[in-house]
Amino acid sequence: MNRALFVKNLSYNVTPEELFDLFGKYGPIRQVRQGIASNTKGTAFVVYEDVLDAKQACDKLNGYNFQNRYLVVLYHQPDKMIRTKEDLDARKENLERLKQQHGID
Repeated sequence: MNRALFVKNLSYNVTPEELFDLFGKYGPIRQVRQGIASNTKGTAFVVYEDVLDAKQACDKLNGYNFQNRYLVVLYHQPDKMIRTKEDLDARKENLERLKQQHGID
């Protein structure tokens, strides 16, 4: 378990205050960081002071309908994110190699 939660499928119009209000029902929040780049919009990290508060929020808010969208709330796993990026890079390299091998642009 982790004190940091990763939230997906947020409305692009959600404000940090709305996220504090929603997630703050489950305990004191240390930080909320929203994605602002084109590939991170609709996501946020919510960091709680206490791991048990994060667990309760994750349990209660995963699948919760917020602003007509069903939230996906996961524990932040930085090691997994690094592996995923490395895997993606390797797959891109393999794709380019296959394109060259088969004469595809």
